[in-house]
Amino acid sequence: MRIGFCGTMSVGKTTIVNALKELPEFKDYTFRTERSKYLMELGIPLNTDSTIKGQIVFLAERASELMCENIITDRTIIDVVAFTKAAKSINYYDAEDFSQLASNLLVEYDYIFYIPSEGIDMEDNGVRETDIEYRNLIDFIIQNTISKYQHKIKKFYKVKGSTEERIEYIKKVLSL
Repeated sequence: MRIGFCGTMSVGKTTIVNALKELPEFKDYTFRTERSKYLMELGIPLNTDSTIKGQIVFLAERASELMCENIITDRTIIDVVAFTKAAKSINYYDAEDFSQLASNLLVEYDYIFYIPSEGIDMEDNGVRETDIEYRNLIDFIIQNTISKYQHKIKKFYKVKGSTEERIEYIKKVLSL
């Protein structure tokens, strides 16, 4: 199965993926977690400074993950679309064209889990943007993207609660 987690920054996506990695039920899976720091070190602009070229790199990473048979990742095509649409240097029409192209990959996920930001404090990891308005904007765009392309998503679930509650819910959904 190809399982992706989406949501704005600092909602616990990486925490969940790392927790799943420790469980025996997922021993045959490949795990991919956030690589923004690495990409930033390569000189790829992030967040509001991102460029279409930078977002293509992020999209290529997500596409390469979808070539794996069993993968769990803490970012999806939906996240890439949201950051593209929120980037100051990418005009509306280019962002729409990019989003339309990227959306064709959504069908590749067997499950997409969305993690809302309500009730979750934002943490500074030294890479991500810490502006709460920007965080809310990304979440808003993610929700709109999910709504717009829901016909391309096989199985979609919203995940809430503590890390432990989220893990139990995810295992239940996956029938593990």
